[in-house]
Amino acid sequence: IIPVNGFTKEELIDTILIGENLSNHPLALTIKNYFNDTTINNDINYQEIAGLGIKAQLNDKSILVGNYQLLQENNINTPEVITDNTIVYAALNNSFVGYITLGDSLKSNARETIDELKQLAINNIIIASGDHENVVKKVASQLDIAQYHADLLPQNKVKLIRELINKKTRLLFVGDGINDAPSLALADIGISMGGIGSDAAIEAADVVIMNDDLTKIPLAIKISKKTKKIVLQNIVFALLIKIIILGLGILGLTGIWEAIFADVGVALLAILNAIKILYKKE
Repeated sequence: IIPVNGFTKEELIDTILIGENLSNHPLALTIKNYFNDTTINNDINYQEIAGLGIKAQLNDKSILVGNYQLLQENNINTPEVITDNTIVYAALNNSFVGYITLGDSLKSNARETIDELKQLAINNIIIASGDHENVVKKVASQLDIAQYHADLLPQNKVKLIRELINKKTRLLFVGDGINDAPSLALADIGISMGGIGSDAAIEAADVVIMNDDLTKIPLAIKISKKTKKIVLQNIVFALLIKIIILGLGILGLTGIWEAIFADVGVALLAILNAIKILYKKE
């Protein structure tokens, strides 16, 4: 917690908490939880700027809370801090108040998830983040991911996804913030986190992981592959039986019971085969 320009640590914290008061962004929630701030002030005039941060107005306080670019675009004289951690800058009434750093720690099952994806022959894994390159590079190294893109605004993420799709790549995108909503909607499959995800991200996603457990991503892929296999089995089995019965019928070698089996019997067998998916082991 680094206050500047004569501001106190308490003034910096108060400025940031006012700015983050109505935000559901994971960083905002982390900050509010750390300072045990649970109050909701609906009198704040609040605007969330995708990929940059927050503008807020409370009485005579005009507040900016976000990344370096947000303050630069609002002509706030701000020194850029270079670190491996995430930086949240704050300004009050057009004056730079200071910044706080947040240490990025991987989820306990993040590496397990990446390893499982690679076991499923999904090796083209890319990190696309709005965080500073130093932060993203550190995370990519910890997860053994070769490709990463940092300092991305929402439109930059969309551009990256369009480029990948144009390469005929089947794309699965995982995100949780409001900045990820356009990318989630554009990707072939969008997966959002139900607990920490923003409403916009959840609405845009095709799949929502309600407990935010990253290991559910490879599990969902395994289940989808098993489901596809069962669907194909049912289609081939149903068509084959019907064609055989139809051929025997043309030759006059079948009766009513064979016809019933080709209709109801095949349907029941297909249902029984589909029930196997309920017993898919993790």
